[in-house]
Amino acid sequence: MKWLLLLTSVFTVLGCSNSTEIHVQINSEGAYFTEGSDSILKYQIAEKSFNDNFKRANYIHPLYTLDGQVLTEDFPEDHLHHRGIFWAWHQLYIGNKRIGDGWEIKGFSWEVNSVKVLPQTTSAKAIQAEVFWKSNLWLDENGKQKPFVKETTTITVYPKKTNYREIDIAISLLALEDSLRIGGSENEKGYGGFSPRIKLPDDVTFTSSTGIVEPKNLPVKAGNWMDISGSLENNGAPSGIAILCHPENPEPINRWILRSKRSMQNAVYPFPGAEPVPLSQTQPTVLKYRLIVHNGNANAINLASIYEEYKNSSSPELSH
Repeated sequence: MKWLLLLTSVFTVLGCSNSTEIHVQINSEGAYFTEGSDSILKYQIAEKSFNDNFKRANYIHPLYTLDGQVLTEDFPEDHLHHRGIFWAWHQLYIGNKRIGDGWEIKGFSWEVNSVKVLPQTTSAKAIQAEVFWKSNLWLDENGKQKPFVKETTTITVYPKKTNYREIDIAISLLALEDSLRIGGSENEKGYGGFSPRIKLPDDVTFTSSTGIVEPKNLPVKAGNWMDISGSLENNGAPSGIAILCHPENPEPINRWILRSKRSMQNAVYPFPGAEPVPLSQTQPTVLKYRLIVHNGNANAINLASIYEEYKNSSSPELSH
């Protein structure tokens, strides 16, 4: 990490159900969002590992429910490479050369080069991270790992409303090498891209704009948003998280890998994931998502209406 802006920002929340303030604090370990006494999320800056394996950075964990309980999982026993809210791809190519695996974290690493707080004109608060993708399979003339993708990711947290909170994540990918391609798993599942790994109770349900969705082994076609609800609190109380895919994403993201036990949920990009797609050196690929963390009553918050609002929202500036 070359440099890190150490900033603490505080602002007054207006028009919400309480009068608390949002704080974002950044140190060498991570960026921490809180509102009053409530923890919201942590963006992981420093590299973490499990017995010096599965080294990862550049993801969100923990993400908390509205009641302050941890919603996400990191290093789960069934898939040690899964981590909180993450975005990654199996296939990474420069020309015909395979450059590691960002999904399973093999021959691949993230250098979080900088993190800064963005100025806001609303009551939201945002950070922007500049991240370089590296691999021990791609070296410069001195034998040092050479960055091959520049990622610029913005995380925007909004003040909590009565029964939900909005979190926007915008991921911008710019190739630093010619003929660079990314893709999902090389099978009929084709999973890759934006993926929450959350705790899954026995009564988990999946709902989209098309209605109740039943998980299958292969990608399921549904709407541009997916709600995951159930007894997610430690005391068995209901809670939920919805994933909204912005229509400006490079292709309609309406294919979902869904799992009711021991796995992540995935908004598949690209589709079909087994076929890698190019990243440009001049025009970044931008993927935008909104998370809705709610109290378990998705019908009461009208996700369809929230999605319409999200469709028309302006995006934070993604500088390169």
